Amino acid sequence: MTVTATDSASGLGRHGFRNLKAVNWNLGAAALYEEAVRRGEGHVAKNGPLVVRTGIHTGRSASDKFVVRDALSESQVWWDNNKPMSPAHFDALHADMMAHAEGRELFAKDLFGGADLTHRISVRVVTEYAWHSLFVHQLLIRPSAEELKGFDPEFTIIDLPSFNADPARHGCASQTVIAVNFTKKVILIGGTSYAGEMKKSVFTIMNYLLPAKRVMSMHCSANVAANGESAIFFGLSGTGKTTLSADASRTLIGDDEHGWSENGIFNIEGGCYAKVIRLSREAEPEIFSTTERFGTVLENVVMDPASRELDLNDATLAENTRAAYPIDYIPNASATGRAGHPKNVIMLTADAFGVLPPIARLTPSQAMYHFLSGFTAKVAGTEKGLGKEPQPTFSTCFGAPFMPRHPSEYGNLLRALIAEHQADCWLVNTGWTGGAFGTGSRMPIKATRALLNAALDGSLSHAEMRIDPHFKFRVPVAVPGVDSAILNPRDTWADKAAYDLQARKLVGMFRENFKKFEAHVGPDVLQAAPDLVEAAE
Repeated sequence: MTVTATDSASGLGRHGFRNLKAVNWNLGAAALYEEAVRRGEGHVAKNGPLVVRTGIHTGRSASDKFVVRDALSESQVWWDNNKPMSPAHFDALHADMMAHAEGRELFAKDLFGGADLTHRISVRVVTEYAWHSLFVHQLLIRPSAEELKGFDPEFTIIDLPSFNADPARHGCASQTVIAVNFTKKVILIGGTSYAGEMKKSVFTIMNYLLPAKRVMSMHCSANVAANGESAIFFGLSGTGKTTLSADASRTLIGDDEHGWSENGIFNIEGGCYAKVIRLSREAEPEIFSTTERFGTVLENVVMDPASRELDLNDATLAENTRAAYPIDYIPNASATGRAGHPKNVIMLTADAFGVLPPIARLTPSQAMYHFLSGFTAKVAGTEKGLGKEPQPTFSTCFGAPFMPRHPSEYGNLLRALIAEHQADCWLVNTGWTGGAFGTGSRMPIKATRALLNAALDGSLSHAEMRIDPHFKFRVPVAVPGVDSAILNPRDTWADKAAYDLQARKLVGMFRENFKKFEAHVGPDVLQAAPDLVEAAE
């Protein structure tokens, strides 16, 4: 069994492994490159990134994720959203995966989740592939040499892509499985090579542990101004979460997962996992530059085998092409991953129905309502099977697949933190104006940035506001540098009656979706629901 100078104080036997051919402990990026290439797992592209393929799974397998239902998790987990697995099925799965691992060479990485030293967790990630070990090396927080001495993991993630689960024996849905056991503090991943399952497993752990300590876990990006005022950006894919938080005048704390504790906000990760399909040097220069660096892992990106040139516009292998890289590859990234309590909370949506204004100010109760709703809309071209009409997406807390607890726990905690720290809350619509998708046009990014800057610098808080007749939040009447007509969506529609009909349609969708939360929130949040107004005057 091979080890390195940074070998952990305890071996893999404690996790159930036996008769292994070798274990590579805490290898650095260069050594993992060598192993990945030696084993035929990837290729080095021009300028140095490692290009890999994830096989048939080019994204998360949400239908294959399970949580062990036992005495500990029974009352803690939101079972309407999480599929249960019995302890017996998990034990059988674990035993079979250990047997599958015998005689193999594995990679072990000891890492941290959470930049807040009070609330971080220690995680050991054991992988079958060298490139998976490189992925988590870049995505999580790397301990110092001193911290690696006697490293004692609180949680363990075991990822064996070549293992195929048996639904009858393991209580799962297919040969692919992601099984989370909060009691044993073990996560098992099999039958998929998509590395994002490991990243989101750590986020799932934090979403389970942190709220019990009155620490908010959030699917959001975050940045901070030179004066120390930070902002968080909630949003689903396609709403601009990564783009709008990348601001050269502000320091990036992180692009995807954060916590909000008594100490302020903190990045859960140590790296970024950016979509790179059709990425351009002109539109996203900082992210684009990471695709030309040694240490970046590129998933399912097409590469010319002779010249090793990348084609980021080619979606032959996947629409969900990704780059995984350390956050310090972004020039203005935070060195600590921490900042003070947020001054502004931004909730991003891409309303393809053309109803929501480009920005609105929310009360704490309205913020909780829209946080629990987690609304955006998908349009044709973003996913297979979508027709011409926009399709609403309500992903509670802007991250339902990773939420073990009931959404009301996160919502109540967020509302309390907003009130305690007097944060300003904003709903920003990066979707359509002048009509729905197919008729209207995408909200100008210049207008969105101007409105966002006015919110972040505090000037928008003093602007004249109107009350939206449907959603009841406050909307600015005029903002310097922004066409006032765009601030009232109804005014941008040529057919005002068509807008009123579309607005009632969207309000109905919100109200129908929120029925499942009505018994779990207070009267103030219920009153924050939009109204079915006959017509907007």
